Amino acid sequence: MAKKLTLLLVLAASACLLFTGAQTVRAADRPVTLRLGHPMAPGNNVTVGYEKFKELVEQKSGNKIRIQIFGNAQLGSDRVTTEAAQAGTLDLTSSSSPNMASFSKVYMAVDLPYVTSPENQQKLYKALDEGELGKYLDKVAEGIGFKNIMYSEYGYRNFVSAKQPLTKVDDLKGMKVRTTDSPVEVAVAQALGMNPAPVAWGETYTALQQGTVDGEGNTFSLLNDAKHTEVLKYAIDSAHNYSMHLLLMNLKKWQSLTPEQQKIITDAAREALVWQRQESVVLEKKAWDAFKARGIQITLLSAEDKAKLRELTKPVREKFAEQVPAELLKLLEATQK
Repeated sequence: MAKKLTLLLVLAASACLLFTGAQTVRAADRPVTLRLGHPMAPGNNVTVGYEKFKELVEQKSGNKIRIQIFGNAQLGSDRVTTEAAQAGTLDLTSSSSPNMASFSKVYMAVDLPYVTSPENQQKLYKALDEGELGKYLDKVAEGIGFKNIMYSEYGYRNFVSAKQPLTKVDDLKGMKVRTTDSPVEVAVAQALGMNPAPVAWGETYTALQQGTVDGEGNTFSLLNDAKHTEVLKYAIDSAHNYSMHLLLMNLKKWQSLTPEQQKIITDAAREALVWQRQESVVLEKKAWDAFKARGIQITLLSAEDKAKLRELTKPVREKFAEQVPAELLKLLEATQK
């Protein structure tokens, strides 16, 4: 009797293992569709990076993982899509690092003026991709319900104007400038004597057109792709702020995927990011050429003017440095040495 009972238990356990294994196989084989919302314009460096990511995910998974992209603010601004992803009603969102300050003040560290510089960009990439900086920001994302997928290159913002000539730093004074809701971005505008006006990205073109704002600060690439060049007249290469677009997945959604599915997404993101950063350089050069073709006057600031910008914005760095982790600031500083 005992032998029969033992045999029955073994058979039951084996059946359970077979059933569980079958369930796992079926879960891995079942097609998964992930919805991604972002605000960037068609052809923009962030946009094409996500298109490459989609292509690679579907290729590597044999179309068992599909990415549906809703770009150009179809589902709302990056703040709106990030709120949706946080709530679990959207799988993936892309938010600029300034707008991420609404979800965690820690992101203000990345947004501080002149904490990074174009000449040290490769060091920054390495720290994000392989170093402690990236690991630190991954933990921040997890703390607010996200899995970081990709630190998309956005670029350095430059000040532009629709009516007020910009040839030197002092020309910024009095300008009504569009900003995001980022407290850092607002403080930078105030430090430079401008009047900040937080405006949603999708409404900025109309605000410029109607004179609600005089100008903005953004990458030439995005401004060109979003056709803001139709209303802009002046620009300076202030490079006052570096931004990324963070591709984030709802953490519970990420955890619901199999290890194989997670690896496919991670590998695709890594490959797409390398490609996207290279393409960003090409698109930014194309945008500069488009600005000139449109007759937009670009003033290259002197070394003295750039030093003045850094000095004027120093109080902003000092003020917000008190509100973000010192460890994160040290990790950022290390990329500039």
